[in-house]
Amino acid sequence: MKNIPLQMENQWLPFTPNRHFRKEPRVFVKANGMHFTTHDGKNVLDGISSLWCVGAGHNRAPINEAIKKQLDTLDYSTAFQVSNDQAFEAAAVITSMAPGDLNKVLFCNSGSEAADTSLKVALAYHRARGQGHRNVFIGRERGYHGVGFGGMSVGGIPANRKAFGTALLPRVDHMRFIHDPINHAYIHGVEPQWSEDLLLELENRILPLHDPSNVAAIMVEPVAGSAGWYLPPKGYLQRLRQICDKHGILLIFDEVITGFGRMGKNFAADFYGVVPDMLNFAKCVTNGVIPLGGVICRDFLYDTLMNNDSPEHTIEFFHGYTYSGHPVACAAAIASLDLFKQEDLFNRASQMGPVLGDAMHSTLKGLPHVVGIRSLGLAAAVDLLSIEGSPGKRAYQIFLDCFNKGVLVRAAGDTLVFAPPYIVENNHIDQMVSTLASSIQQHA
Repeated sequence: MKNIPLQMENQWLPFTPNRHFRKEPRVFVKANGMHFTTHDGKNVLDGISSLWCVGAGHNRAPINEAIKKQLDTLDYSTAFQVSNDQAFEAAAVITSMAPGDLNKVLFCNSGSEAADTSLKVALAYHRARGQGHRNVFIGRERGYHGVGFGGMSVGGIPANRKAFGTALLPRVDHMRFIHDPINHAYIHGVEPQWSEDLLLELENRILPLHDPSNVAAIMVEPVAGSAGWYLPPKGYLQRLRQICDKHGILLIFDEVITGFGRMGKNFAADFYGVVPDMLNFAKCVTNGVIPLGGVICRDFLYDTLMNNDSPEHTIEFFHGYTYSGHPVACAAAIASLDLFKQEDLFNRASQMGPVLGDAMHSTLKGLPHVVGIRSLGLAAAVDLLSIEGSPGKRAYQIFLDCFNKGVLVRAAGDTLVFAPPYIVENNHIDQMVSTLASSIQQHA
């Protein structure tokens, strides 16, 4: 492939050091299976499912054909006051996969919108049942719930709070982070067991501070994905469910990353055996090919908002997006979820997860500046010692080096993460991990 000229004057790249990118552009022009092709003809192995999205691999014919067919049938229709057949079918497929009575879907376009949607559902629900004073939200340190102001507020990413803190929601608190870098630096395929109860602070300080009767919802990622694949202590999510039930607080799982197969199950809720009151999803639901997100709600939330004394012509929940339940996106979701099922890809993810974890721990442990490795499900992360005065620089340099060597790895601070498509083969894992090991040693 010839070097394709790039017009780079106009796009402002998200979550990217744009000044450096202009000097060293990394631009994909083609993808198939496990690989990308760059503008200058380089073959790059997708070690991160293109940001946790492409579970079935790239350029899958059944998904492409479903999109083409839908474009020829119904390209778009408004989501307000009317709907489309694909949205109803997609909702039925998604809820059939969800645990418990998570039976109602509010569609949106991204994980960020899903986070803000679920927060609004929580407020609306409590108000509808006569407890509108419940308006405190609780998240977790280093939690990531997108880039909307609601999601950033409940999230605990320091960079967001530094840049946008003056405009974040005021009545929000945060639980302790779930990682112990000393006693649980190396975790492979198991849930870390803590000697202390991480949720005592929630029960004994945070809830009494605000009074539990004022708390609307607690939102967590079952596994802290964006921060760098940090695993909850054994029993943590089950105990969090019990605390929420005790105080009438809604529990929201942000499964934008863990949903649809990453843990080898439909959802992390299934993996951990905990049914949340709302479950946020996006990314893998369409194999990443078209934006689609949503919130799956338990029946009682929907029923409470429907059972009111207002006239029948009035809107029960004043919320939505222009592209809620977009017919082409929903057709992509239906095809993607069917493909996952036909090829048993969630089970394949559960089988390949230990292979990735074995390779990461056996190859990377003991290398220079490696201070921790975590693996569970089909994802694994390695923590690096920060360069004094330049946090994140070491991981960024290694990310660039791996890319130049033909492997895409994700850098999150001084953590490097692999989360490959579920179709990954042993030779792909060998290439990913050996390339990362070489780059770590090169930048020692």
